[in-house]
Amino acid sequence: MPEVDGVRQSISPPRSRDSGECRHLVKWEVEDPSEFRPEMKKELEKLGKDSTQFRVYDENNKRFETVRRTYEEMHTKQTLDFVKEMREKYQKLDHCQMTIMEAVKRLDLLVDESDPDTALPNSVHAFQTAERIREAHPNEDWFHLVGLIHDLGKVLALLEDPLPQFAVVGDTFPVGCAFSDKCVFPEFFERNPDSSHPVYSTKYGTYEPNCGLENVYISYGHDEYMYQVLVGNGCKLPEQALYMVRFHSLYPWHEGGAYDHLCTDKDRRMMEWVREFNKFDLYSKADQNPNVEELAPYYQSLIDKYIPTKVLRW
Repeated sequence: MPEVDGVRQSISPPRSRDSGECRHLVKWEVEDPSEFRPEMKKELEKLGKDSTQFRVYDENNKRFETVRRTYEEMHTKQTLDFVKEMREKYQKLDHCQMTIMEAVKRLDLLVDESDPDTALPNSVHAFQTAERIREAHPNEDWFHLVGLIHDLGKVLALLEDPLPQFAVVGDTFPVGCAFSDKCVFPEFFERNPDSSHPVYSTKYGTYEPNCGLENVYISYGHDEYMYQVLVGNGCKLPEQALYMVRFHSLYPWHEGGAYDHLCTDKDRRMMEWVREFNKFDLYSKADQNPNVEELAPYYQSLIDKYIPTKVLRW
């Protein structure tokens, strides 16, 4: 099995674009560093949940070194120029075509063999998250759909020319301005070329005060990609749904309180929606597995309502 950046892969047979499926799909045994949440242990205890059920890493965890290396590469290589390049390349949405449900199923090709939930397909986790949201917010059907689709941008790792892990998963952060110590492993930013840039290393960098997160370049990953997929395919989801998709990995902002000087009042209002979403995403893996076959028609109806383009460009 070949390796890319130390991650074992197997490539599926080519698939026709005419079928609505990606031509080349890649299976990754992938470590998602966004689940490195040592600060969440107390929160888990408050909820009466056993923190050992979740990927709450600390230095004693055997996967800590893998996570550390991922963030080291991410914080070293995610520069403003890199992010601009990735946006330009992937927002064209010319890499493949799939329906939403096909993309949900494709996420099952992402496998983390060290995960406590190793037998749990990513598609099941997507339905878990959606169902927890549905239970708590029964009247916000768009919110249910966000739970299902929020991680679909990870198909970046399944394209013919897959992105390395540091540009797909993990916590995100603004680029083009000073990095925050609220990011995990902030010491790795010292080797990022932008850290010594005369403009990019300043508090506001290339941005105006309170310019709004929508006008800030965020480190590239599945959040931004899925946002572009939704907007580029004419989705009808409300603004707070798009914020959840686009910024749910921006932990230094919505949990650390960083970068408020770049935010507008709208960003601050939307932060509450992002926080509300994230608690369902983080804590759903210990829930009972949903019956995906029974639930699929309901979620397909939401897809038809809010994402009317049947076969999306990715």
